[in-house]
Amino acid sequence: MKRIINILVTLIVAALVYYFTLPALNFHSIGIYIYIGFIAVFYGVISMINDPNVKLVMKGKQLRFEDNAPIQLFIIIITIVAITTLIVVVNFFSGPIFNASKYQKRIYVNEDCSFENDIPEVNFNHLPLLDRDSSQVLGDRVMGQMNDLVSQFYVSNMYTQINYNDSIMRVTPLDYADIFKWLSNRKQGVPGYITVNSVNGESKLTRLDKGMKYTQSAYFNDNLYRKLRFKYLTENFDKISFEIDNEGNPYYIITTVKYVGVGLRAKVSGVIIFNPVTGESTKYKVEDIPEWVDVAYSASLLIEQINDWGQYKNGFWNSMFGQKNVVSTTEGYNYLAMNDDIYLYTGITSVVSDESNLGFILSNMRTGETNYYSVAGAEEYSAMSSAEGQVQDMGYKSTFPLLINLNGNPTYVVSLKDSSGLVKMYGFIDVKDYQKVVVTDSSKGINVAKDNYIQNTKSEVKDEELIIEEVQVKSINTAIINGYTYYYITTNDKKFKLSISLGDKLAYINIGDTIKIGYFETEKDIKEVERLY
Repeated sequence: MKRIINILVTLIVAALVYYFTLPALNFHSIGIYIYIGFIAVFYGVISMINDPNVKLVMKGKQLRFEDNAPIQLFIIIITIVAITTLIVVVNFFSGPIFNASKYQKRIYVNEDCSFENDIPEVNFNHLPLLDRDSSQVLGDRVMGQMNDLVSQFYVSNMYTQINYNDSIMRVTPLDYADIFKWLSNRKQGVPGYITVNSVNGESKLTRLDKGMKYTQSAYFNDNLYRKLRFKYLTENFDKISFEIDNEGNPYYIITTVKYVGVGLRAKVSGVIIFNPVTGESTKYKVEDIPEWVDVAYSASLLIEQINDWGQYKNGFWNSMFGQKNVVSTTEGYNYLAMNDDIYLYTGITSVVSDESNLGFILSNMRTGETNYYSVAGAEEYSAMSSAEGQVQDMGYKSTFPLLINLNGNPTYVVSLKDSSGLVKMYGFIDVKDYQKVVVTDSSKGINVAKDNYIQNTKSEVKDEELIIEEVQVKSINTAIINGYTYYYITTNDKKFKLSISLGDKLAYINIGDTIKIGYFETEKDIKEVERLY
């Protein structure tokens, strides 16, 4: 009878523990082994407690068994040792020592890429200048103005970077402040989400016609994770992100992964798109993910896979000792928006720490497609320090750089923030020479900062980098922009913009004159002239 009671109590505890811990019922997940081990230990403990032959007595200052250690204690120890040994052995033979090439090929990296051909000229209307921290400051400020919500909800720290109808945004849901706020608001649900424009900082709260019932901050069966687990018992969940579709409807995007061994060599198997209003969800394979979804691959998983690609090129032992051709990602990363997708950007440097990059990586966060660009230059933190050095008296701190194509040249762009997290200045740094840095007050706008950088570094442009052409002037006009005089001329088939800083002889050019100029080839309708000969 006592054994039956022990089993019943264990089953009840097992159900409760599962309800609150929710491990995947998958033997490639570490969670299921911890769960099984806990239940086995629990059963052994209550069996000893209810066994009249097991008695504890004080011997001196120690609590010991009256007789020999009971069989239940040996069962507990054997269970723990067996589970631990199983995981260690399986993972040892599944690890990189024996499978270095498989780790190296976790992700396919296209190395036949050209920065000039693949990376379009920067469009500052799609450049996410605001990082996560600055977005959070702006989002919290919006929430603070909502008197009817601020006492009941708080702003989640998710702030997913997305491309929403050709606008670069960070989006994050509201969450319940605590269990009591959940109890009083669960019928109506979470009323909305916050968007922050990553380009211009415009932030707003979008209220929903019907609230979100299933969120990460909800409790019991309304909890997002619990709702997912009960439908997808065997799935291994990776990152959960919050996004909105093209109509502004909210969804949670849950990445699912497959492991080798126990928790090793994670590979994205698909995503679950979950509607927090209705509780409905659909699982998609990687190749079938809808195009409006921006984040299926987490930044941490992509960087882990890229590091394995760089570390095991010549096998496991080379990664430990010789380290020939071993590279790794730099410590930070950022996001770029291109072709209606979000890309993770990070530098690639030698495994031997130095202050230079060998190139950089762009990974599509929806498809996982990854390209490597061999562009040698300054490591990002060196560029950040160089920008901070320009304003050291003000104490501004730099964001992690964005890499852009500016007139065909790889260039870093950073935002310099004050202690409250507000952007005060923009910095442009030459990737190949981080000593070439120009900072500009952010109130003047990013385009003025760009022009300021070009004006101050123009003398460094080499003639062989330019398209040199003799053109006949068909029309000429002037304009003053931000204190600079510009001349706009047209030829038979092209339009050019020339700054007065190119030389005083600009003022004496007339219609019909033939002039010799040098400029970068871009897709822009108006070409900016770098040289006037």
